[in-house]
Amino acid sequence: MTLTDDVRQKLSRVSTATLATALFKRGLRNQFIQDVRPLNTNLPNMVGPAYTLRYIPAREDLNPLSVFQDRNHPQRVAVDQCPDGAVMVIDSRKDARAASAGSILLTRLSQRGAAGVVTDGGFRDSPEIARMNMPAYHHRPSAPTNLTLHQALDINVPIGCGDVAVFPGDIMVGDAEGVIVIPAHIAAEVADEAIEMTLYEDFVTEEVEKGRSIIGLYPLTDAQAKTDFDSWKKSRGNS
Repeated sequence: MTLTDDVRQKLSRVSTATLATALFKRGLRNQFIQDVRPLNTNLPNMVGPAYTLRYIPAREDLNPLSVFQDRNHPQRVAVDQCPDGAVMVIDSRKDARAASAGSILLTRLSQRGAAGVVTDGGFRDSPEIARMNMPAYHHRPSAPTNLTLHQALDINVPIGCGDVAVFPGDIMVGDAEGVIVIPAHIAAEVADEAIEMTLYEDFVTEEVEKGRSIIGLYPLTDAQAKTDFDSWKKSRGNS
């Protein structure tokens, strides 16, 4: 599925928590990437199809600093070919002892128009990355070069990131809490449901702030609550 502007815009307006519930309704329990946090919580939602890079454990005889002289080094090629609007997702085996990338590579990603970057490892130069306008998610800062522990191997193949399977083209959504993975073929329907769920949660919040009980309201089980919600939506032009 191609990520349309309409679906991208809808997903930019909903939370990963709401998306997690919408996915759970479809039997998908493990889509939230574990132990990954945003470097800048003030940026808008990250939304884009996954473009992946896989690391394996580095072997000393194959991973000296000189490998970066190879113009076909997978890490460099992946960064330089990441499509406009995509999210680069890096499988660093949940190992943040060495960096997955640093500010220069992520600057290149940003200049190419990437929608964001996610690793279950760590980034070096994290203060500089935090000041970028491109969303970036990692486990924690890590100064050593990736070569000390990671060997870049495969580009745009199925990977694991933070205990979640990520396939190329899956739709990645990140907010101030973290990152969730939506299978591409259900992204449009999940986006539509998440928008409706968000509206209802806004309505519920207003009602609870007025002193209303959550019983029958959240989750919605009372007919009166449904009637009240429909009226609330109409008053705001969302009918």
